[in-house]
Amino acid sequence: MDDSLSFKSFLTGSGRAAYKAMEDHGRGEYDEFALHGGVAVERLAKAVLVKKNPTYLVEMRNGNSDLLLYFGGDLELDQDKVRTVGAKEALQRLRRIKVLPPDPQLDRLIDLRNGTAHTTVGDEARSLLPTLAETIAILLKAVDMSAEQFWGRWISAVNVAVDKQRDAIQRDVEVRIKQARHLFDDRFKGLPEGTKERALKEPVEGPHAVAVSGEDDRLIVLISTLACPACGGEAHIRVTPIRSTTTGAEVTVDLLDCPLCGLKLTGPEEIKASGADVEKAVVPSNIIVSWGMTLPTPLDLSRINTA
Repeated sequence: MDDSLSFKSFLTGSGRAAYKAMEDHGRGEYDEFALHGGVAVERLAKAVLVKKNPTYLVEMRNGNSDLLLYFGGDLELDQDKVRTVGAKEALQRLRRIKVLPPDPQLDRLIDLRNGTAHTTVGDEARSLLPTLAETIAILLKAVDMSAEQFWGRWISAVNVAVDKQRDAIQRDVEVRIKQARHLFDDRFKGLPEGTKERALKEPVEGPHAVAVSGEDDRLIVLISTLACPACGGEAHIRVTPIRSTTTGAEVTVDLLDCPLCGLKLTGPEEIKASGADVEKAVVPSNIIVSWGMTLPTPLDLSRINTA
């Protein structure tokens, strides 16, 4: 049988696709995540099948027994005539032999990968990272391989993705922070020593206030900077007014965007879950801020002087 159909070949291909899926997810490229995540599952499923019995890869079509004999090792065939089962059938076979349980979310991932789901892929694929991680964990157990060996540097992010002790926002934010760290490190591979450290020290645009049109011209949007919870560089945060008060305005931090590692957090809940210390935000000298106890409690901007 051809080496490309071996257990090692399927396992290696699955690993490469899984790493790409994690990178795609970290960059917010959820269409590509669905594609590479589906490929990772399909190849690992075939690795399990071929390890159990190479004939389990046979695509049953038109009653032709040549492929059965080929995978059994008793017949030679030209490679252009060799066909293996598709992703859906591979998963069905693993379910029939009790390796995989039924999982509508996994079926959805394969549909998105195949382009058969009538939806915008990114809308659903973003939430399917735990499904990918859990499926791979089950398949790895079937071939006696550890998750650490398969995932390498991504194991920490994967463990968070399947941690049911955390709420959905905490899991999502921590995974994205870990992904951003890896992608940030990748940017500097092969560059001279010290390049990353110099980039982290490079100043970004300083804080400034932007007037918001409305009945009260004291309401502003504050663009400030804060240490990024992923790479440690200077990230931008947006402090947005909720409503005016007699002393100024109540505001909330609703966006964190790091130009160095690409981490983007939206909403007070995500920023709180990241552990970012908003009280250390750099603010213009003509604005005094009295910080609240915790997010997402509105913050009190006690005095505003934009003169």
